[in-house]
Amino acid sequence: MAKAFASQGDMAEKTVSFTEIGDGLYAFTAEGDPNSGVIIGDDSVMIVEAQATPRLANKVIECVRSVTDKPITHLVLTHYHAVRVLGASAFGAPQVIMSEKARSMVVERGQEDWDSEFARFPRLFQGHEDIPGLTWPTTTFNGRMSVYLGNRRVDIMQLGRAHTAGDAVIYVPDQNVMFTGDIVEYKSACYCGDGHFHDWPGTIENIRAWDVDAIAPGRGDALVGKKMVNAALDSTTDFVKSTYAPVAKVALRGGSLKEAWDAVRAECDPKFKDYAIYEHCLPFNVARAYDEARDIDTPRIWTAERDAEMWEMLQG
Repeated sequence: MAKAFASQGDMAEKTVSFTEIGDGLYAFTAEGDPNSGVIIGDDSVMIVEAQATPRLANKVIECVRSVTDKPITHLVLTHYHAVRVLGASAFGAPQVIMSEKARSMVVERGQEDWDSEFARFPRLFQGHEDIPGLTWPTTTFNGRMSVYLGNRRVDIMQLGRAHTAGDAVIYVPDQNVMFTGDIVEYKSACYCGDGHFHDWPGTIENIRAWDVDAIAPGRGDALVGKKMVNAALDSTTDFVKSTYAPVAKVALRGGSLKEAWDAVRAECDPKFKDYAIYEHCLPFNVARAYDEARDIDTPRIWTAERDAEMWEMLQG
């Protein structure tokens, strides 16, 4: 029996958690749904990741208001994906920050990604009527920038390509805490459909070199303590490598995409089949790994039509 497309079968409401991961630092998580972060400064608040819709963003705002009444002045978006950025208007932040590369990807593929993800995640896009349009940054950077929330410094950095070519991480030095976006996941499948498999493990090692005390990952529970942080870094690397290696072997001998799919299932199912959004991600991951193994460096743009064709080929 064919599986429901992407996450169309996942309509159950998720339980929200709001976890303090450092002094004035919080992770908003919801059982494998996209996470957001909160950084409270001396007189203002920075949000990391905007959620898929203003409706979902308001859940984050409710949690923020449970701990502070300071105004939200900054919104940082770690990359361009629709489920991360289209709720931005709800926060009313005067400053919206992305890497320059992430902004270029909104230009290149933002509308196609919105249409694609809208079909994949019907539950996350409930209330989509309130989305005013694509989210554009007011401020971009290359490499690194710092924002001062009063005396609290926040460093926004590109540590390498991974989940996308424009990924950024957010580091709070006074608490040694990092918000990694989807570069790091915890007990959730990595979505690699726009990823860079060759670069991803090295980018994770660049994160590990910071020796942080806590991480708010892209999906899954907050990672508090170095043991949990390193376990998540290890498992994310294992997921990425376990996906790419079997695909590359098939692709480089001229095998088919379906053969690559079967090889990944054999390798990854025993280890990861219980992870959140695993069945959703797998076809997109195999398709991207197959392309990268054949030296297609820039991920091809996903459209709603391409999604459906690929899903039917692999999961149908």
